[in-house]
Amino acid sequence: MRYFAGARAAAGTAEESVQLPVGSTVHDAVAAMRARHGEGLSRVLAASSFLVDGVAVRDRSVVLSDGSGLDVLPPFAGG
Repeated sequence: MRYFAGARAAAGTAEESVQLPVGSTVHDAVAAMRARHGEGLSRVLAASSFLVDGVAVRDRSVVLSDGSGLDVLPPFAGG
């Protein structure tokens, strides 16, 4: 799992490995990170977008494959 911008700050790390059971989904990974990092990251995750192996996913029921990369992209401000 890789965190960007505000997600990185809330998690306190840029990247970490997550062990999940076979058949786990993006939703399951997000729930595991909420449990691991608490309320600060939970708020960021609620508003974030996700990439699985570099492809945007909107459906959090997408099943993750062994070794999948999950990127957390919080809302960005800019101009």
